[in-house]
Parts: sequence; structure tokens; C-alpha cells
Amino acid sequence: MKTTPSLLLAIIISFGLAACHQDAPPMQMPPPAVTVTHPTKQKIVEWDEFTGRLDAAESVNLYSQVTGYLQSVHFKDGAEVKKGDPLFTIDPRPFQAVLDQASASLERSKVMLDQAKSEFDRAKDLVNTKVVSTEDYDKRNLAVLEAQAAMRAAQATVESAQLNVEYTEVKAPINGRIGRRLMDVGGLVIGGPMGATMLGSIVSVDPIYCYIDADELSVLKYQRLNREGKRESAQENQIPCEMALADDTGYPHTGVIDFVDNRLNPATGTISARAVFANAKPERGQRVLQPGFFARVRVPGSSDYEGLVIDDKAVGADQAQKVVLVVNEKNIVEPRPVVVGPVINGKRVIRSGLTEKDSVIVNGQAKVRPGMPVSPVTEEEAGKTKMKN
Repeated sequence: MKTTPSLLLAIIISFGLAACHQDAPPMQMPPPAVTVTHPTKQKIVEWDEFTGRLDAAESVNLYSQVTGYLQSVHFKDGAEVKKGDPLFTIDPRPFQAVLDQASASLERSKVMLDQAKSEFDRAKDLVNTKVVSTEDYDKRNLAVLEAQAAMRAAQATVESAQLNVEYTEVKAPINGRIGRRLMDVGGLVIGGPMGATMLGSIVSVDPIYCYIDADELSVLKYQRLNREGKRESAQENQIPCEMALADDTGYPHTGVIDFVDNRLNPATGTISARAVFANAKPERGQRVLQPGFFARVRVPGSSDYEGLVIDDKAVGADQAQKVVLVVNEKNIVEPRPVVVGPVINGKRVIRSGLTEKDSVIVNGQAKVRPGMPVSPVTEEEAGKTKMKN
């Protein structure tokens, strides 16, 4: 088979193009885009967080001071009651009868006293005329004294009986929420200081306490700040605090630390403190804070100071030290070791290692490495590009 000139020319051209393609340099990818921002200065208060449990400010168990049959119950189980509200009534009739009898005895004592005084007054007028002997005069004087003593005893008996009648009405000693009744109508209630029948219990609901345990290092830090004049002592002044329940976002409840125990527990290395919070009833629904709830409490762990902060997502770890990636003036990635503080509202406090002029990578760290050129964009530019797309 003969090769034609046109076919030979096509073969030569194809080989030439292949050779040119093999000698061409490979295409280079553009530098990856990363989002950068500058550290900002702001006023900072560092917070220390502790866990605790809510508890009632007041708690009272209800007992009767008299023995008798329970006549009526005046509340609904679990309801809120006010101080002085009647809760239980014990059959008052036996005690009323005793009161009536004591009152009658008191009236009789008053009559006896009036009679003794009358006889004594007559004897006093006649003793000077020798109609009444001195002995009779002294006897009538003693009769007056005895009648006065008998009347005072009768008066005390009346007051005791009156108290027993009042004790048949068991009233709420505090404002709060009552639990379920522990005795039904018709049951025999045993009263008195020993072996008395418990009828129920009341816990106060506003305000409410939260007990926390502060570790020894935190206590030492607070004492040092107090000596330096940067923080007040919780043992001498009320310290503001904030609290969150298990399902809360942030710390919506504000209160104060109003008590710190007088010694550290050597078994746990902690000292007990108490925070108090308002717990007003909303227009609709129940009160938010209930005794027994788990809570997170935070207190100021420093004085106000001005410091640098960046997004916490910009901070990475390289073994034991914290590192951020910065972009230098040549758009090259550099690792920068930093000393960090706490996270406050999503911002990480930077104690050292950065300045306000540094460009810190906050988005795109996963696709870059130190020494790599990048194409930095600000957060504002990245946001505008995202909106356009």
C-alpha cells in the first residue's frame, strides 16, 4: 500500500502536536480562598462556672399541738398558700368544752374574790373598835390573798384552754407551696412535742436558693483579687451572679451570692456558697424555679479589663499549645502560638501572641497549611459573595 503525500503530512502534524503537548508545563491551581478577620479589643469580665441545686429558702413540716380527730382540710394538694391561711381543722368541741368550764371557774373565782374583799373591808373598819379581833382581821386578809391567787390560776387555765382551741386550727406559718396532705378527714391526729402526727409540709417559692461548692483554687484566686482591690469579698458583700437551668440558653436568671460557709470541707476541697434568686410567678403558667432543680451558676472571676478576642473557631491545638493561623503581608500562611483565656459569648480571649493588626484565618483552615499562599477575604466580603450566590 502506498502512502499518499496528504496522509504523510497528517501523520507528521499529529506527531508534532503530541510533542508540543508533552513539553507544555502543567496548569497551576489558584491559591485557596480563606476568610480572615482581625482580633478586636473589648471590655472583658471573666466568669467562673459552678454546678448547684436549687432549694427552698424556708421549709416547714406541719404538726398539731393538740390531739383529736381531723375534721376538715382547707387546701388542694400542691397549691400555693399564704401565711395565716387555715389548712387543717381538728374537732374543736372537746377543747371548747374545757374552755367553757375554765371560764366558769374563772367567774366563780371572781365572785369569791369580791366576797373576800367585802368581808376584809368590814373587818378593817371594825378592828379599831375591838368588835373584830386581830386574828379574824388577819384571816380575812389571807382569804383575800387566797382568792386573788385562785383567780390568777383560773385565768391561766382559761388562757391554756383558749390556746388549745386555737391550736385546733392548723394555719400556714409561711408563704409557699404545700405538698400533699398526709392525714385524711376522720383520722386521729396525735399532737404534742413528741410523737406528733405529721400533717404535711410547706416550702417557700420566692425567693429561692441555689447551693454551690467552690473549689479551693477558685477561693484562693478570689482572696487574691480581693487583696489587690479588684474584687469584693463574698463573705462581706453580695456578689452578683447569673444562673441557667438544664434547658436554658445563656444565663437568663440574675441573683447574688449572699452567703459563704466559714470553713473549707477537707474531704472534698470545696467550700459551700449560697446564691439567692427572685422567683416571681408569671402572668401565665407556673414559677420557673423549683426546689431540687439542677443549675449552672457563674460568678465574676476577674475585674473588668480590656483584652483581645477572636472567634473561638479560629483557635486550634498543636500538641500542648494553642495555635492560630495568620496570613502575613505576602499572603502566606503562618502558624502563631497563643496563650488563650476563657470563651465569652463565643469569643476566645487571647492573652498573648496576637495584635489587632494580625489577619487571623477563621474559615478555611482545613484546606491550608503553613507556608502555603492563600487568597484572603474579609468576613464582610465573604458574606456579600454568599448573598450574591
